[in-house]
Parts: sequence; C-alpha cells; structure tokens
Amino acid sequence: MELRQVTPRYFVSPQISAADVPTLAEAGFTHVICNRPDAEVPPTHQAEAIGAAVRAAGLAFVVNPLTHDTMTAERQAEQRRALDLEDSKVLAYCASGTRSTVIWCLGHAADLGAETVLQAAAAAGYDLAALRPRLDAVSAGG
Repeated sequence: MELRQVTPRYFVSPQISAADVPTLAEAGFTHVICNRPDAEVPPTHQAEAIGAAVRAAGLAFVVNPLTHDTMTAERQAEQRRALDLEDSKVLAYCASGTRSTVIWCLGHAADLGAETVLQAAAAAGYDLAALRPRLDAVSAGG
C-alpha cells in the first residue's frame, strides 16, 4: 500500500485491499473513501468487499466512484462532506490516487486557490498542472 499525503489529514493511494485495512486503522485513519468504480476491479477489490473490511475495523467507509467524466460539483461536494465529517485522517483511493487528488483539488480550489492545491498535489507526487485553467476558474467562482 502506497499512501501519499496531500494535507495533514487527507491521504490518497492506489487501490487498497482488505488486507491493508488493519494497517490503516493502526496508522490512525478513521475514514476511507472509495473513488474507484467497481467495473474497474475484480469482486475482491470492489467497494462492497473493501467496505466490509473497513467497517469491521471500526472505520467509516464512503463510496464516491469517479471517472474523469463524473467529477461533477455534486461528486466534489460528496468528497468534501466525507472529508469534513470530523477532524481525523482520511484515505481516499482509486486506481493510482490521481482521481482522489483531482477531486480534492477541485473541491478546495475555491477556498485555497489554484496554486495552493496544485502545490499540495505536487508534494504528494501528482503533477496536475494541466488542471490549472479549471482550478483558476473554480478559484474565481466560475
């Protein structure tokens, strides 16, 4: 499991497995967000299987599957709600962590500004400079 820190509380990663969940609990995570659509993975890695392991470990689990076409304002709000549930460590995962980082950037650009979210993404290992025009528009209220 490869965890990448975007903020002090928000981490992203590629696909996790049920076997990774105890490590997440031991590391102090309290929430896991699945951003990966079930159609991309076998049943052992779909939201139902991962969610069962996450809940069994006492963590909250949110399903918010994303594709580049479904990163709508509603999906951004759902991701932000899941992140803002409480002041705790949250892991969001997808295929590589990129979608989980993009949705965070889109959901926070209005508050933090395009440059700040792009720097946070870059520090986590994701070069999202191509999103700058969209993030600038979000930052400007558009």
